[in-house]
Amino acid sequence: MWWGVAAALTANLLYSVGFVLEKRALGSLPALSAGKPLRVVGLLVTSPLWLAGSLALAAGFVAQLVVYRVLPIAAAQGIFVSGLVLLLLLSSAVLGERPSGRERQALGMVLVALLMVVASLSKGDEEVSTGAPWMLVLLVSVPTLAAGLLLYERVERRSRRRHRVPTNGIGYGVAVGLLYGVSSLAIKGASGRLTSTNVAESARALLGSPYPYLLLFTAGAGLVMSQAALQRCRASLIVPVCTTVTCLFTAIVGTLTFGERLPEDPWLLTFRVAGTALALSVLLIMPRHDTPQPA
Repeated sequence: MWWGVAAALTANLLYSVGFVLEKRALGSLPALSAGKPLRVVGLLVTSPLWLAGSLALAAGFVAQLVVYRVLPIAAAQGIFVSGLVLLLLLSSAVLGERPSGRERQALGMVLVALLMVVASLSKGDEEVSTGAPWMLVLLVSVPTLAAGLLLYERVERRSRRRHRVPTNGIGYGVAVGLLYGVSSLAIKGASGRLTSTNVAESARALLGSPYPYLLLFTAGAGLVMSQAALQRCRASLIVPVCTTVTCLFTAIVGTLTFGERLPEDPWLLTFRVAGTALALSVLLIMPRHDTPQPA
């Protein structure tokens, strides 16, 4: 159980470092557009700093596979949200992004939520699911992907209007968060297929499921969409929003889809539900627009 907590915190560290490195690299690249995906990828791979950030994110993905093998989905999401604390600290120190008063309040809320979720873990009392009906996974994944793509396109269209109020990236974060929510379901499903010590057998089981194909789509679309949005908006805002939406979707939909049960002990259940709800409420206190800078 505690190996899962350590793996989740390691994933948080790797994801935070990766996003900050990518944001730093994006500042020196030409303007990116999600409507030109091949150009986006071509520009990104020419930046050594961006490649270093992508390697950190890839290592975080591996750590996340370990987490889903050990921890229930709802518990894992509560710990993943704690990565917002490190991200805001790194974005302030490395990128010079100053969090607002509401964002500083979010730090305290996330720290309390992390303690509550960790306190709700009881070794041996919960069974971690290793699979779900793949038709059910597709039933919830396809509409979610469509909603994320449509929302992103709508935000892009509105951003091109003249005399509009400058957005701070809330819409972008929600759209990309929906894609990464589906990606989290696919990671959870893929981790359950990698149970055999026989490599060929595990590969056949994985390729016979929808999980690797969902991962390929969400990785490709998420890469282009997230990098274009990250170049335009503060990492200290768009990444927390994206993370919160991803965790909300995964904790609720993933728990139901994979049939995982919540703790039976009333106190542990209270800590689990309240901690997750507190962590996810971070999205509600985030400001919708950046404060205009003095001329």
